[in-house]
Amino acid sequence: MDDGELVRAVRRGDAKAVRRALEGGASPDAAAEDGLPVLCLAVAGYDTAVAEVLVEGGADQDRRLPDGTTPLLRAVDSGSPSLVAAVLGREPRLRLPEADRAQLLAVTRDWYERGAEEVLRERTNATGPATHVRVMDDEFDHVTELTLGGHRVRAGHGAILTDLEWAFRVLTPVDELVARAVGAGDRRHVDRSSVQSVFCQRRSRQTWSALTAYRRAPAREARLFVLDALNMSLLSWHRPRDSHEQEMTHLLLSWADEGEEDSEVLAELLYTLSETMCSESAGVGLRFVGHRDPRVRARAASLLLDRGTARPSLDVTARTALLALAADRDPGVRAEAGSALCLTHDKSDTVTAAVVKSLRDPEASVRGAVADTLADLRNCDGGCGVCAGPPGAVADALVALLDEEDFLTRLNAAYVLVRRDDPRAGEAIERVGPPPGPGFAIDHRLSALWTWQREHGEPSAPVALQPSSASAPGSGEAGDLV
Repeated sequence: MDDGELVRAVRRGDAKAVRRALEGGASPDAAAEDGLPVLCLAVAGYDTAVAEVLVEGGADQDRRLPDGTTPLLRAVDSGSPSLVAAVLGREPRLRLPEADRAQLLAVTRDWYERGAEEVLRERTNATGPATHVRVMDDEFDHVTELTLGGHRVRAGHGAILTDLEWAFRVLTPVDELVARAVGAGDRRHVDRSSVQSVFCQRRSRQTWSALTAYRRAPAREARLFVLDALNMSLLSWHRPRDSHEQEMTHLLLSWADEGEEDSEVLAELLYTLSETMCSESAGVGLRFVGHRDPRVRARAASLLLDRGTARPSLDVTARTALLALAADRDPGVRAEAGSALCLTHDKSDTVTAAVVKSLRDPEASVRGAVADTLADLRNCDGGCGVCAGPPGAVADALVALLDEEDFLTRLNAAYVLVRRDDPRAGEAIERVGPPPGPGFAIDHRLSALWTWQREHGEPSAPVALQPSSASAPGSGEAGDLV
């Protein structure tokens, strides 16, 4: 294949076309119009997807360029951690000589310690004010992008430094890593998430002892970071979990006993505890059901379920507390309590009545959250505790939700009705309406609705359920909500 097609695909940011061109024989180091390899073109355009395809296809990220830089060094200068990760490639510690590794670390540290704007001014001799815009660097985390005199750079060098140190197996002191994370000043900043990721991989007892000691730090941001790191660790481990979770659970219980005074930190503490399999969590939750801050009460609600049983259950005291929280003045608390009541599979009419009340709550957010929980109940065929309440009570409340403005609420309501084989399932499907965007193409709930229609002699993939051409904000994340 002509290298020109590869260059054109890189220029327009078409990663699939880039892959096809490489598979067709194009050179991964083909030169663009300026004589530089196309990988530099992708780096200059902050095109992480294209850069990743090129590197996977054999592009030389360490190739020395006429100005003495390399594509990898240019990626570091860009300030984009996701771009550096794409260009860095596999086993960089083994591939790069020690001198090159040291240079990359030195350049990155200079950007980080002096600040992106100062280094950019020095390199470009540009004057005037710089513009600062927050942009997403990857799917989850953001960074500040600076533009000055026609030049732009992202201020993600703290994250790049952390990532490179770990890739080169430089064991940065825990105190320095925590300072980087907390210094970002934002829990969704790339600098913070990179440090969290490193702690997930550095699992020595010494590292975790030094990190968790920050739970007693005077600065609330440091205490919040400890919880963020613990949460990421829980998400990254696979069941059955090892002794680390037991130690973590003990730490969280001790922390709760010590009397955390900051409400936001306490709420995050309770949330982290709810993500473990702690059998003592219900007792902790009961201590905080009357807390002044609704964020804490909401987290307490999710702790009241007994996780020591095969299915979440409630003892009498926890049940009473949860029913009270379902009538809390704060909608966030009511949403958590209503969802928790769904999860208990309690056979009582009292719990079913509380769930129905939640589905008819005056706040749409509460109705949506409880419908989502009902839709996510596993192996629900109408015989679970919630569905076994007074005849028609839950179903009637779900049918009412088909008039909701929110598509996900309508979808969840119809999905539960279909799974219950409710006689109004066909009508419910028709009232769901088309998805707001292509992100729902593989949604299991829509698949269940299509299957029901086929089994009942109706057209498959009906027009009413086809995605609309316009994408709604966040529509691509629908699968994460169930």
